Amino acid sequence: MPDLSQIVKAYDVRGVVPDQWDESLSELFGAAFARVTGADAIVVGHDMRPSSPGLSRAFARGAASLGVDVTEIGLCSTDQLYFASGHLDLPGAMFTASHNPAQYNGIKMCRAGAAPIGQDSGLADIRALVEEWADSGAPEPAAEAGTITQRDVLADYAAHLRSLVDLTAIRPLKVVVDAGNGMGGHTVPTVFEGLPLELDALYFELDGTFPNHEANPLDPKNIVDLQARVLETGADLGLAFDGDADRCFVVDERGEPVSPSAITALVAARELGKHPGGTVIHNCITSWSVPEVVKENGGAPVRTRVGHSFIKAEMARTGAIFGGEHSAHYYFRDFWNADTGMLAALHVLAALGGQKGPLSELVAQYDRYAASGEINSTVDDQTGRMEAVKAAYEGREGVELDELDGLTVTAADWWFNLRPSNTEPLLRLNVEARDAERVAEVRDEVLSIVRA
Repeated sequence: MPDLSQIVKAYDVRGVVPDQWDESLSELFGAAFARVTGADAIVVGHDMRPSSPGLSRAFARGAASLGVDVTEIGLCSTDQLYFASGHLDLPGAMFTASHNPAQYNGIKMCRAGAAPIGQDSGLADIRALVEEWADSGAPEPAAEAGTITQRDVLADYAAHLRSLVDLTAIRPLKVVVDAGNGMGGHTVPTVFEGLPLELDALYFELDGTFPNHEANPLDPKNIVDLQARVLETGADLGLAFDGDADRCFVVDERGEPVSPSAITALVAARELGKHPGGTVIHNCITSWSVPEVVKENGGAPVRTRVGHSFIKAEMARTGAIFGGEHSAHYYFRDFWNADTGMLAALHVLAALGGQKGPLSELVAQYDRYAASGEINSTVDDQTGRMEAVKAAYEGREGVELDELDGLTVTAADWWFNLRPSNTEPLLRLNVEARDAERVAEVRDEVLSIVRA
């Protein structure tokens, strides 16, 4: 029996193909997905990885074998699949391994209306069925198999996004987009078509072997080409999408990365302009500037744990209009509470094009503090090191501790969060302060304990 503990993660399925999973296993996942959701019909899409079409079709076969009708939307970004799930009101499955290397693939699954499926909301049940069937044989097929049909939703997806952000009156902008040979090369041309944008396309050829660089813009080395092109061409800004194009990273006219916290604050201010008094979700390691800007614009900030399942659950609970994470995931009530980097990018373009100054000036009001970025430390004893840091700060005057997600320690002019990785023997540290000197002091003190 396959070891599914290696590939069924907290929020999705992910592993090396064909070593850890293959089309026969994908077919069982399709049947299990159909059984657990109890749906009469589902929608399935896939990215540009070499293994994606075969895995996606096998999943469709598995679902259809139990009498479920399958709509295949073919090549798509993850947020395009979420759009299809919301627009068609069907459970959905997206075949992608996001920014992982070429030999990986995975499945991101959701219920109708793009509602997330994670360990506590169906994924554990899907895994149990797949394990059972892998051991004892495939489930009994339905008396009448479901149909498998194709449908192209790209134009509908683009139209929906553009109905949410008015770009018709912006000044002309020159924008460089690095798609990293991922699905941004598929979605950007259609979404940007007809807008007053001069598009400079970098690595738009769909190629799941990622010949130019990893499709992970969170790693600074993967945006070097974008930064150089923005400077070389005098562009107004640069955008970088990850492999499945659900995250978007922004570079200003100087080639400098704009922090996702600043983008969260900018988009929050714009969404609050449309929905006065709305609630905005942010995780516990976004900048202090995010709740500040939300309050300044009449909104209610709500702080959550890191991770899309927590953000989406809190958005559903509070009716929040928007949510943002430090990892460049942006969630919108107008997009079924799902994350879409493309919609965040359109907000940035609208904000920049609606005034005369450069992007660096525009975002300065939203980028108010110095930050360390995420610093990883490999440790043998995550719990022991966390306790040591907690003991060092507990009882200090003027310092507050909370354990919403890992350990957050807050003082008057600085804070840090230290949390364990769920998948690796790492502790992740984020520090923010009024100035870079204080960031360095706090960072060095915490790391001296973590790495002792």
